[in-house]
Amino acid sequence: MSDLIIRQYDAADRDDVIELWQQCGLVAPQNDPGRDIERKLKVNPEWFLVSELDGHIVATCMAGYEGHRGWINYLVVAPSYRRRGYATLLMRKAENILRRAGCPKINLQIRTSNSKVIEFYRAIGYSIDDVVSMGKRLEQDRQ
Repeated sequence: MSDLIIRQYDAADRDDVIELWQQCGLVAPQNDPGRDIERKLKVNPEWFLVSELDGHIVATCMAGYEGHRGWINYLVVAPSYRRRGYATLLMRKAENILRRAGCPKINLQIRTSNSKVIEFYRAIGYSIDDVVSMGKRLEQDRQ
């Protein structure tokens, strides 16, 4: 694990990051990963983290904070690098960034069918809140 480098996303990482997200099943029809990256680069781009091992991106994490709650998006580790503690390292880094920004709580949205991810977050101290997550798409079609 000592060779793992956690650093800020760079524009040259774009294709590798999108490929990783696709490989891990994070890209859904309603999400345009390129546009998601562009949006993140407009708000706290330094909180878009990538983990690199031997010159290859093996994990990503986007942290966000709007003044009330923190959010984590696109936390993913390449399948062949899982169960090595990389996601935990990324989460600790993101938590520290948000803590320094004054964030009192981090929220997560996880598909209910993704039991492995739910168990990962439980193992690192997160619990299920008694809330309903709702959303409304403001963009109807991708451009």
